[in-house]
Formats: sequence, C-alpha cells, structure tokens
Amino acid sequence: MGGYFGIVSRQDCLEDVFFGTDYHSHLGTRRAGIAVYDKAIGLQREIHNIENSPFRTRFEHVFDEMQGTSAIGCISDYYPQPLLIRSKMGTYAICVTGAINNADKLVDTYLADGGHFDAMTGGAVNVTELVGSLINLKSNFAEGIRFVQETIDGSACILILTDDGSLIAARDRLGRLPMWIGRREDGYSVSFESFAHQKLGFADERELGPGEIVHVTLNGVEQLVAPGKEMRMCAFLWSYYGYSTSSYEGVNVELMRYRNGEIMSQHDTDMGNCDGVDYVCGMPDSGTPHAIGYANASHLPFARAYIKYTPTWSRSFTPNKQSDRNRIAKMKQIPVPELIQDKSLLLVDDSIVRGTQLKETVDFLYDSGAKNVHMRSACPPIMFNCKYLNFSRSNNELDLIARKTILELEGEEGFNHIDEYSDGTTERGRRLRTTLAEKLHLGSLEFQSLEGVIKAIGLPPCKLCTYCWNGKE
Repeated sequence: MGGYFGIVSRQDCLEDVFFGTDYHSHLGTRRAGIAVYDKAIGLQREIHNIENSPFRTRFEHVFDEMQGTSAIGCISDYYPQPLLIRSKMGTYAICVTGAINNADKLVDTYLADGGHFDAMTGGAVNVTELVGSLINLKSNFAEGIRFVQETIDGSACILILTDDGSLIAARDRLGRLPMWIGRREDGYSVSFESFAHQKLGFADERELGPGEIVHVTLNGVEQLVAPGKEMRMCAFLWSYYGYSTSSYEGVNVELMRYRNGEIMSQHDTDMGNCDGVDYVCGMPDSGTPHAIGYANASHLPFARAYIKYTPTWSRSFTPNKQSDRNRIAKMKQIPVPELIQDKSLLLVDDSIVRGTQLKETVDFLYDSGAKNVHMRSACPPIMFNCKYLNFSRSNNELDLIARKTILELEGEEGFNHIDEYSDGTTERGRRLRTTLAEKLHLGSLEFQSLEGVIKAIGLPPCKLCTYCWNGKE
C-alpha cells in the first residue's frame, strides 16, 4: 500500500516531515521519498530503496542536503516517489497511494501520442507518473485530478507539492483511504494517519471527504472540489493495516479491535468453543488488541506466550522472497516456556491470508511444549485479492489459503459458493474450517463473521469496502 505526509509552514519543516513520514513506515517496505520546496532553491527531491533498512536510516542525512518551508514525504510498497513533473501548471512533486487496474489502457488511450513514457522494471507502468501525465492533460490541478478519479479503475489518494510551496491534497473518489488536515500556529499538515500530525503538535482540522480536493496554503485550506456522497472506506484498515493510535471516520483502530475481540468471544462462549483454554494470546502485533478484547470478554487470562524480537527485523515480510520472509518470521519468535508448556492456547490473529507463517507459528508453539493450539481470525476468510489498495503482493488468488482449500475440496464449482464457505454455520463453511484446522495443526479454527467486523467498526455497511472478503464492489 503506502502512506503520505506533508506540511506547509512559515518555518523550515523538513524535520517534521521526516518524522511524519517515518510514522507511516508500517504501510510500506520498498520505496520512500521526500520532496521539499524552498523559496531560494526551489523544489528538491530524494528517493531511496528501504527494503533492507528503515526509512529513518536512509534519510537521516537529508538535513545536511535539503531545506524548505513546505514538503511532502511518502512510503510506498511499489513505486519510486514523489516524482517531479514538469507541466503547463509549473513543476510539481507528486505522490500517489492506491492502485490503478487499467494503467496500460489509460496509457494507450490518452498518452500513446504524448511522447516518452517510462516503464518500470518488468514493463509495468509507474502509477505516479501516469497520474501526473493524466493531470497534465487538463488546464488546472482540480480538473486534472477529477479527470484521474473519474477515469481510473481503482483508487488514488494524491498529494502534490507545487512550485510556489503550496499543497494540493485529494482523497480517493470513494474514500477507501483516509486523508487528514491538521493545523498548527505555523501552518497546516496533510496526513494518512491521524496520530502522525497529532504527535507533531497539529490539531485535527478535519478529515477530507470522498473525492474531496483542497488547496493548502499558509492562509488556510481552500476547497477546490466538494466531497461526494458515496463512500467505501477499507474495512481491513481497522482489522490490520491501520495503526492502533489512529482514527478513521471517527472510529479509533485500537478500540475497534477490542470490540472485535469481544464479539468473537461472545460467539465462542455461546457455542462452547473456548472450554479448556488456559491463555488467550495475540499474534504480535496487530492480533494483540483483538486478543485483549477476546480475553476481557471471556474472562480468560491474556498472555504473551511468545515475544517478537524486533530491534533488527521489525516486519516479517520485508524481504522479497517468501522463503526469506518465513525464515525471518520464525527467527523473531522467542518463546516464554512457562506460558506454553502443557498449556492450551487460543491464538488470535488479525487475518489469515496465505497461512504459511501461521503454520510455522503453530508448529513453533507445539515444539515449545503447547498441549493444544486454537486459532481465531479477527476477520472473515480472505477470498479475493484487493484491487483497490495493493495490500497484497500476489495477483494469484489461489495463493489465498481459503481459496486454495475450496479448490481442493470442490474444484472450481466451489467458487460459486463463496458466501457459504465464508459462513461458519453452513455445511461448506464448517468443512472449510475443519480442513484448514487440519492443515495448520490447530485444535479448532473460527473466523470472525462479516457482520461481526462491521458491528465492531460501527459504520453503516454501505460506507465500507469489504471486497477482499465477499468480492462485492
């Protein structure tokens, strides 16, 4: 996926943008960049690969090389950005978060006769360059961004730093991702995560609405395009990707996860599914608050049966190769034998995607002396790769363990019964859970229901995107 952060200020803001961008490191692991505007120097830009080192170590030298009173930064899992774009509107820096599924078609339709257009390694289109090129087809930023939002198949949050030091901020058309405006005495900020600007002393000004476009200067925030009425906020942000201290549409991530765990616990209590459990454990880190909510509601003790060693490997999926990610995930897990040996553990995770790391974790707990390991997923089975936010590295839906298992159980005919397999009360749903439990060596396996996730978030279902679970647009 990716994250973004920007500031317009009366004083040098590079240090604040450095920290604000770093606070989005949980959203991407491949590329990062900063663009800065200074009245005397103009636009400056620096991009680095962060696959093998964190953002802060790759950019800690920028204070000796760059300066300015306006800046934007971004973390990305895919494209090098921000890019510097020359246009009839002037030169500007741009970063984009989201996904565009019809990029090749857009290039052929609108840009084939427009001269040189770079392709990335492997021939893929750099989405950020594509968005900038489409914007440039119109006479101003507002018209250009609206053209992008209406033309793309996918989503795009756009943050632009102009050559006069102002910012143009645009939330994606259906508000799948958040975009916050913060205010401080010396200026304004634009941020994906609300806690990032709050930590830097900015008060919440407001959250942009779906498709809203604003112009941010020292004089204030000017609305260029009003928000649309339709919203499809990504529900998976609350379950996994969002940071615990952030809030989206008035709903705090950490509190949602507590509620989510409580709902799962109530279901298990009603069904008698948690009998004999000694400890409730959260899969670190994003599974932990779901587990706390579960433990609080069930009155079962919460325990950290193993601890992640994170000083050197903070995220298990940083390497490109799956085998490397699996090995690093295993090496990070340090057991607490007194909490594992001869214990029946109920493990709660935010989701089950491919299941590879989960199986290794379960085997690790058994090898450490666990008597039994049960599993609860804080969201429904993931049945579809996200086509809006690029949070999955794979384009093959058979990499998803739920899909793969359905194919094994029933062949392609099973894909006509996704709703039944997602529902644990149906025969197909029970068979999926039993089969997965056997594959993963689990005593039992249950998934949170779609209704349970929506209830935990507390927003109307029509305002949430649940595509990865039910395939509905």
